Amino acid sequence: MTYHPDLLARPVPRYTSYPTAAEFTDHVGAEDQPRALGRVRGDEPLSLYLHVPFCEKICFYCGCNTGAANRSARLERYVAALHAEIELVAARLGGRGRVIRVAFGGGSPNALSPEQLEGLHSHILDALGGDHAAWSIEIDPRSLDEAFLDAVARIGFERASLGVQTFDPAIQEAIGRIQPLESIAAATQGLRKAGITSLNFDLMYGLPRQDAANFGATLDVAVDMRPDRLAVFGYAHVPQIIPRQRKIDDSALPGTEARFAMAQQAQRRLVDAGYATVGFDHFALPEDPLGRAAAAGRVRRNFQGYTDDPCNVSIGLGASAISRLPGLLVQNDKNGGRYGLKVGNGLFAAERGVLLTPLERIRGHAIEKLLCNGACDIRPLHDRQRIKAAVQPFVERGLASCKDGIIGIDPDKGWPYARAIAALFDPWRQDSKGRFSNAV
Repeated sequence: MTYHPDLLARPVPRYTSYPTAAEFTDHVGAEDQPRALGRVRGDEPLSLYLHVPFCEKICFYCGCNTGAANRSARLERYVAALHAEIELVAARLGGRGRVIRVAFGGGSPNALSPEQLEGLHSHILDALGGDHAAWSIEIDPRSLDEAFLDAVARIGFERASLGVQTFDPAIQEAIGRIQPLESIAAATQGLRKAGITSLNFDLMYGLPRQDAANFGATLDVAVDMRPDRLAVFGYAHVPQIIPRQRKIDDSALPGTEARFAMAQQAQRRLVDAGYATVGFDHFALPEDPLGRAAAAGRVRRNFQGYTDDPCNVSIGLGASAISRLPGLLVQNDKNGGRYGLKVGNGLFAAERGVLLTPLERIRGHAIEKLLCNGACDIRPLHDRQRIKAAVQPFVERGLASCKDGIIGIDPDKGWPYARAIAALFDPWRQDSKGRFSNAV
């Protein structure tokens, strides 16, 4: 694929929501959250996300809201707060909604003890339902043990995601995430034995000291281990926002053209290995639920990236967790202490958000369709003429099409430019302040 640096020069969001979290304000928050929960219909499919903001060790690159899991009392207080928030949400829903997805993310959910994990599982079932839900969990292979794997098996988790990033020891050292191949292999085998049928590896390109050779070696090892899915992300270096990233040597980072080449290298290697491309950065075996959803045009995009989750309502539990509710996007207080105090006193913890007007919902739907299916209809948008004009540089280079109000991404050449094209739909991005990562 051809590299067009001028079309990738502007930092853009990953569009796991529209509007993005950058547009959230403190004018929307704790009073709006229970009102929106009250609008959930009785038969509405619900997706739950529980955020566990603790890790055994903090990686230099990480942009997640997480801290060191080095004090058991702090972790116990946080788990108690999660239980309190479950009760708050359950009371407001009053039995409405059907939980069909439950995801534990972080941080590292295996910072929890097996007893804490099983306690949360039982409380969710009792208060919110979810007996027949698909349960998923993010795992840090460095701190996974047999007792936790036994809890995963008892609960019946079907899906798991391993934070791999790279198999190269020198790059692991540069990003503060040292995990020998043997630990990842053991985690993979243990999760399979525990009943995980859909296993994802997160890999990253654009890391310090990374080049085509060592990135290719990582891809080869990953293919040999045969996860069901892979998410291959470009590292977002924004030390002005994430102070821990200052530990990464800027001078060792590959340039934009090298990042572009690595993204294409991953696409070629994984497709050759039998994986289907899902959007601009995910890959799945055809028989995996995500692969089947991609083949059927049912892929969605939410705060966890590309997914086969069909829910329009997602309830985030925990510090910094984001909920998508009827007419509202809202985020809990990022500070774990303040979050715990609020829910412990019977108060909703939402701190900031944005109301979803009818126009914002239409625009968000168009962006999601573009990024998931490769095409969308812009005719319902009042600024469609502006969008048509803005997309012309991509059309002229064969990366996109624009005909009869339908914007399409060229399936052979256009996907590396998908985020840049999506940003043309976004009026908030017409004066970007550089809060976002590189477009590739």
